[in-house]
Amino acid sequence: MLEAGSRLNGDSFFRWLVTAAGVGVLLLLGGIILVMIGGGMKAFETFGPSFFTTSVWNPVTQHFGALAPVFGTIVTSLIGLVVAVPLAFGASFWLTQMAPARISFAVGMAVQLLAAVPSIIFGMWGFFVIVPLIARYVQPTLHHWFGHVPVIEALVAGAPFGTGLMTGGLILAVMIMPFVTAVMCDVFTSIPAVLKESGFGLGATRWEVMRNVILPWSRSAVVGSVVLGMGRAMGETMAVTFVIGNANKIGWSLFAPGNTIASLIALEFPESPAGSVKLSALMALGAILMGLSFIALAISRVLLGVSGKKEGR
Repeated sequence: MLEAGSRLNGDSFFRWLVTAAGVGVLLLLGGIILVMIGGGMKAFETFGPSFFTTSVWNPVTQHFGALAPVFGTIVTSLIGLVVAVPLAFGASFWLTQMAPARISFAVGMAVQLLAAVPSIIFGMWGFFVIVPLIARYVQPTLHHWFGHVPVIEALVAGAPFGTGLMTGGLILAVMIMPFVTAVMCDVFTSIPAVLKESGFGLGATRWEVMRNVILPWSRSAVVGSVVLGMGRAMGETMAVTFVIGNANKIGWSLFAPGNTIASLIALEFPESPAGSVKLSALMALGAILMGLSFIALAISRVLLGVSGKKEGR
């Protein structure tokens, strides 16, 4: 009876403990959302819907808009994902399926160490290495090749400063690639060996096993790793602040200076007095950034659901 009662008490305690943990996470998330929205209400009430549609950010006239930093956040995050996800997928597949064990262990450790590097280090590295390369070689070469091609000429136009949306996106790619690679490696490693061996036993090649066995089995986790990387890309601050140019404007050129929500908040927050419209506008930008992350997560879940229905899951 004592053992049964002790087990019952232990189960009850564990149930209440994990329930409290889950509710605590929800309360914490709700508190952050309320603080962001409540702090930004003054800006929403002052500017109304135009806060979302104007790119003006002028502390002198106290006129603020979110369009330019939102544009920069989306563009740099997309550039980072386009560059990082294919590299992370290839690296993780090679590490888990093709590389010799010793090399896989060494490279895997290097990837994990790269993920632990502080973001400000990436920013300094990008400022002293990537920015000069973009200014001296990449943009002039692209402008020479595509400067006369309609549509593309606008993407490579502008003075070769080196700092801009493309540089910010490349730095984000370097930053999020280790995270995505590490998650994908864990996912690919956890695939039951019998599934892969069955594919190879039927005469499938490595590419066919990856496409028809590994990817369908790990699809949700792979999408989750991409969303995780995108979340970090959207919220990254110091590394992007070093290399993006910090200009509040919107243009077609990928090499033009710009800014992101996180970099703008990092630069402007120390100079924003309490209770000012400017501080409220920055809080509103924080709320918008959280909204963008939730929208991206919701879209990924919807896409997963649609593809699952097509496959009869």
